[in-house]
Amino acid sequence: MTTCTPLPIPPAALAELRRTDDSGRPMRPYVAREDGDPYDAVGSPLRCCFRPVEPGDRIALVSYAPLRRWAAETGAEPGAYDEAGPVFIHAEPCGGPRGSRSGYPFVRPGALRTLRRYDARGHIAGGRLFEIPEEDAGAGFDAALAEAFADPAVALVHVRAVEYGCFHFEVRRRL
Repeated sequence: MTTCTPLPIPPAALAELRRTDDSGRPMRPYVAREDGDPYDAVGSPLRCCFRPVEPGDRIALVSYAPLRRWAAETGAEPGAYDEAGPVFIHAEPCGGPRGSRSGYPFVRPGALRTLRRYDARGHIAGGRLFEIPEEDAGAGFDAALAEAFADPAVALVHVRAVEYGCFHFEVRRRL
């Protein structure tokens, strides 16, 4: 049972990213296809709606700085801990996650993730390497996130792919 709620990229941030990404580059949309192209993104996770890219989707790979955006909301000052990384999004609004989604997105048993913990200042408060378990991936995530939030200083956790540094989702402390 999921004890934390993974948060997709908020709609206002998506609207901005569809104009100019967090590294200052204009969005360059393209149509996803499966043909061995080196930019083939089919199956990659979309951070706007928490589903995999499908052939024919009009998508973009943009630079996203989730900690910077959270800091702007909260007044935190992450300083050198601010970072931007690649994310796939739909090139046009898609309505976000559909239906009553449960569980964690992008669960691929055996995949490696890093769970970075941040305090209220936006500074790294620890982290860990996490391998998605073969059995009951949700329980594995639950335990890793419970461990992170057991530290009262942790305000939020970012889940990223180890291989490419892609941001997958954010989990904030429940108030």
